[in-house]
Amino acid sequence: MDWKEIRGNWVLIPRNPIGIIHFLGGAFVATAPHLTYRWLLEQLAAKGYLIIATPFVNTLDHIAIAKSVLLNFERTLERLQDSSALRKAYLPIYGIGHSMGCKLHLLTGSVFDVERAGNILISFNNYAAKDAIPLVEQLNSALAIEFTPTPLETNKLVQERYNIRRNLLIKFSNDTLDQSKALSQILQERFPEMVTVQILPGTHTTPLGQDIKWQPGASFTPFDALGQWFKQEAYRDLNQLKNAMLLWLNPLSPP
Repeated sequence: MDWKEIRGNWVLIPRNPIGIIHFLGGAFVATAPHLTYRWLLEQLAAKGYLIIATPFVNTLDHIAIAKSVLLNFERTLERLQDSSALRKAYLPIYGIGHSMGCKLHLLTGSVFDVERAGNILISFNNYAAKDAIPLVEQLNSALAIEFTPTPLETNKLVQERYNIRRNLLIKFSNDTLDQSKALSQILQERFPEMVTVQILPGTHTTPLGQDIKWQPGASFTPFDALGQWFKQEAYRDLNQLKNAMLLWLNPLSPP
């Protein structure tokens, strides 16, 4: 499988797709998701999920971004169907977001009429602009700068209008930016017994882990042993994340 750019989205198409994933990344790494999240997305594609990763640039108007990424996703899906790259049979669509990408999926499911088999929300955060962008705090004394919707408005929208029933929230054990706890309470009140929360080892940047190419020399040295250990450690958290996601997407699938 090779990444293809289709109508501004980055797409991976497995031979016989079993589902479709709309992926949205974090605020400052979302402009090239096929690079910043390459390993994780390619692992999901290897298990049969067609990946549509939508780039975006962060602005203060998050509803406008949510509308834009949804429109781009739907245009790309339509192009795939029209070109016969995707068979006409029904395939479940899942949203997967990391960090700010979670907020965009939540807004999409609250403001727009979309059908999703479920959403995976990794390292959700919902900070005010002054906390998310350090420069804003300096400017805010003269200007009222804030995200639209605000954190409180976002919570209220999700509480009252979010329509994606099945959700997996993933929090990492060493992630000081994560705000999944408050979100899980909102979602569990709205959809009892349909929300799963998992705490995995790792940090806020674990989903950005990449393949480490390590080729030992002709003779195996202590330096080679250190390199292999580092690769093993780097992959441990990433593999646990991948396995948790795949199990939730298809509980009956082989590991």
